[in-house]
Amino acid sequence: MDTSKAAKKVAEAVEETVDAARRTLESTAETIPGRPGPGSPPADEPTEPQPPLPPKDDQRGPATRTATGAETGALQDARAQQGEFLTTSTGTRLRDSDHSLKAGRRGPTLLQDHHLREKITHFDHERIPERVVHARGAAAHGVFEGYGTAETVTHAAFLAKGVTTPVFTRFSTVLGSRGSADTVRDTRGFATKFYTAEGNFDLVANNMPVFFIQDGIKFPDVVHAAKPHPDREIPQAQSAHDTFWDFVSLHTEAQHHTMWNMSDRGIPRSYRMMEGFGVHTFRLTNAEGVTSLVKFHWKPKLGAHSLAWEEAQLINGVDPDFHRRDLYDAIESGAHPQWELGIQVFPDTPEQEFEGIDLLDPTKLVPEELAPVQPIGLLTLNANPRNFFAEVEQLAFHPGHLVPGIDVTDDPLLQARLFSYIDTQLSRLGGPNFNQIPVNRPHAPVNDMFRDGFHQHADHVGVAPYKPNSLDGGCPFFAGNEDNAFLDTPVEIPAATKVRENPASFDDHFSQARLFWQSMTPVEKEHIIRAYSFELGKCYEETIKARQLQCLAQIDPVLCSEVATALGMPTPEPSEPLADVTPSAALSQLGQTWPGDGRMVGIVVDDATDAEALQEVRAAVFAAGMVPLVVAPHGGEVAGATVQRTFATARSVEFDALLLAASPVPAPDALPARDAKAGAGGDPALDPRVKLLVEECWRHAKVLGAWGDGATGLRLAGTGEGDVGVVVGESGVDVFAEVQELMSAHRVWERFAASVS
Repeated sequence: MDTSKAAKKVAEAVEETVDAARRTLESTAETIPGRPGPGSPPADEPTEPQPPLPPKDDQRGPATRTATGAETGALQDARAQQGEFLTTSTGTRLRDSDHSLKAGRRGPTLLQDHHLREKITHFDHERIPERVVHARGAAAHGVFEGYGTAETVTHAAFLAKGVTTPVFTRFSTVLGSRGSADTVRDTRGFATKFYTAEGNFDLVANNMPVFFIQDGIKFPDVVHAAKPHPDREIPQAQSAHDTFWDFVSLHTEAQHHTMWNMSDRGIPRSYRMMEGFGVHTFRLTNAEGVTSLVKFHWKPKLGAHSLAWEEAQLINGVDPDFHRRDLYDAIESGAHPQWELGIQVFPDTPEQEFEGIDLLDPTKLVPEELAPVQPIGLLTLNANPRNFFAEVEQLAFHPGHLVPGIDVTDDPLLQARLFSYIDTQLSRLGGPNFNQIPVNRPHAPVNDMFRDGFHQHADHVGVAPYKPNSLDGGCPFFAGNEDNAFLDTPVEIPAATKVRENPASFDDHFSQARLFWQSMTPVEKEHIIRAYSFELGKCYEETIKARQLQCLAQIDPVLCSEVATALGMPTPEPSEPLADVTPSAALSQLGQTWPGDGRMVGIVVDDATDAEALQEVRAAVFAAGMVPLVVAPHGGEVAGATVQRTFATARSVEFDALLLAASPVPAPDALPARDAKAGAGGDPALDPRVKLLVEECWRHAKVLGAWGDGATGLRLAGTGEGDVGVVVGESGVDVFAEVQELMSAHRVWERFAASVS
């Protein structure tokens, strides 16, 4: 093909896209996500009474169902605050809420002040116990559409072709408290509530396919070990301490999950770029009654990507809300995240094994090369919550919330979770009626005969809440097979003796950790070595470090040697021969390309930047489904564009790529006494904060681009044309086109040579 014609065709397509995006910009007052309310507030306090403002366009509340699942037909704001005047909780209008009722202006407060007592009492009881684990989280509304491809293995109605089901999905970290940071090294929760026509189905997953323990009775032990030390309550939201490594080095079944935690999977770039795994094996039943064993997988359309370790550490201080902000901003800007739900399918044999892998062992995975993941539906998150507490905090999951066609197995970790989840809701949400909270309400009719209790919202009728009865006409009746009742799969249980033991197949603790290591690319191996070196380097006791090194010796000699060198300790020899494994390419996050939807692109400008050229680049970024953030010496407006970040407020960790349209001289506030980042030094012709932005993006393997004076800025910052992952050109639109292509691989890791293979 004629390359000149091809280039012209690409240029025309880019120009057409830019023109379309420019028209969109001109018709939209605000396109950058993050506006706190539905409109801009006036300078003075409003005095003319008006009803509550509506939520933002990206927000949605729970469906307006009754406590027993009936549609009400009510509008979304039916449960929101009503009226234009401040009232008591019983609707009495109030004249004042700033002053207590006192005996004279300087007298004591009177006990009869009913409004004071109600206001303070409610405030004193606003908080509920936070989750023991997964306390820190964020969630969003969405929809799931079945592909129909699962009908051979299950008759679950929501998986049928074309069936759409409302969902609410919550992402979380495991270890930290509600006030901890988002980007800590940790496992993430990925829990989805499907409001199906057959009842709620909760798929309570993680972003790692295996878990630390094989039996739920040890869950308190692993959580106590990983949580902050009980005497000082530190360190918060991290595993880099003695008690965690004491446990996992003694309890070697935890080594596989620990390897995942030490990999880049432990610091995901975004909830939108994170895989999900059901961890356990479930049993599905099709319309003919044939059963299969399956494992659930969530595959993100944007690919699975991670943060650089230093980047994650910076974010924890600069923006501890990074992941929830990323999720909510993406949805607000229209970059609705999507995941395909898939299943690995295995024969339901008496042994419940596949290719020698025990399917009931939650510390094991089945490589996708042995059992491919078959897509069965698409999840799209398209609306943010309206009230964080009402929806995200009161959301209650339970692995026992099942629907016909899906059942559990005898996985000993799952068996304990079936008790634990419902038990913890009793404490957190104040009683047994937690499923009547709006965000938990099913979209199917409920007739459970559960009466009374704390927070009972249902208005039960009838005089016979028992079975059998005749006084209520026999209602509610039992459902038969023709009514699609839930059927506990009739599994034959062989004669056995009660024992507190594991099967012999659970004894292999190292082969799959070795499989994971061997499946990594050299750069991913470097990151794992660095993670182990950092985490063990934070431990105090040498014996714990030595014990964990012995575990690493059973996984890989290079991994063990490199970590031992970092710790200044001898490298132990393995105590038994290393497992012979076949690497699984599916375990690596690198080597493919993905869409850039919702990515953040920083554009450095100054007062001399060409306004038209800047507008064209911004339009191109928007057209690519990304968000441009203008970074300038000062706030307000620069080159005809609203400034989103100043040199003082910006930090490289906000951006997936950085573009320089200028080479800004030091701004008036570039003083170390005023902004510590201004102490970065460098050439006096370049603002030191811009130099720091470029340096950090370089270290974190991000793409850099520049045009015009921006090329000078890159050079003054120590990099430039010809360097890996750096694009320099005459036109900002052309530069961004190349930058966008490089961004599709997430980062330019080839910038740094790995020392391991």
